[in-house]
Amino acid sequence: MNRATYRRKPHPKRDDRVLRNRIKEIAHSRVRYEYLRIYVLLRREGWIVNHKKVHRIYKEECLSLRIKRHKKRVSAARRLEQLEVSKIDECWSMDFVADQLFNGRKIRGGI
Repeated sequence: MNRATYRRKPHPKRDDRVLRNRIKEIAHSRVRYEYLRIYVLLRREGWIVNHKKVHRIYKEECLSLRIKRHKKRVSAARRLEQLEVSKIDECWSMDFVADQLFNGRKIRGGI
């Protein structure tokens, strides 16, 4: 082992409480902002801070946003109900290979 690494004294951790509080304030006042936008606001306020440090604090404080998922279109939900069949050959059906239900589930069928 190198003597320089063996004798090296560790640096004391910096106190980030003020920065953490400011990041939390910005995240609560501007709900849709992610860490990069918060980083830009901090830089505009005069904080000299690295974007990686802002990201680390943002994750540690559990401020991450949930990922929005696109909802499927529900156009099939507004269809009219089928009328009751009263005679023979009044209702016909079609053969299909694959289809999709109104809620997105796939159906496979065949001849």
